[in-house]
Amino acid sequence: VQLQASGGGLVHTGGSLTLSCVSSAFTFKAYAIGWFRQAPEKGRERVSCIGSAISSNAGRTWYADSAKGRFTISRDNAKNTVYLQMNSLKVEDTGVYYCAAEPGAGLCYSSYGSRGQGTLVTVSS
Repeated sequence: VQLQASGGGLVHTGGSLTLSCVSSAFTFKAYAIGWFRQAPEKGRERVSCIGSAISSNAGRTWYADSAKGRFTISRDNAKNTVYLQMNSLKVEDTGVYYCAAEPGAGLCYSSYGSRGQGTLVTVSS
């Protein structure tokens, strides 16, 4: 399945951005979606996950400790889109954010079958 992330940009510390991940999947509801980020000279970090809309994890979300209380993941199945609302952004949130999809009942996966191109988020002090 094809995924396209967008919404990145340059913001100051404390600012907000909303990232979007649009999927080409006909059965989008059946996919669990994860947001990841890759910061310069750092490893990949899973930021948030949302379960498939037709699984036992429907409506469930997960956040990394670094994102709790500041980020909100949501999905609009009618638009085949998952959003990541990011508030109170910090310099350490800087990185390339990308979304990934995996069909199934899990909430978060260690490996996703599909991954989109990323969108760059830069937070300046």
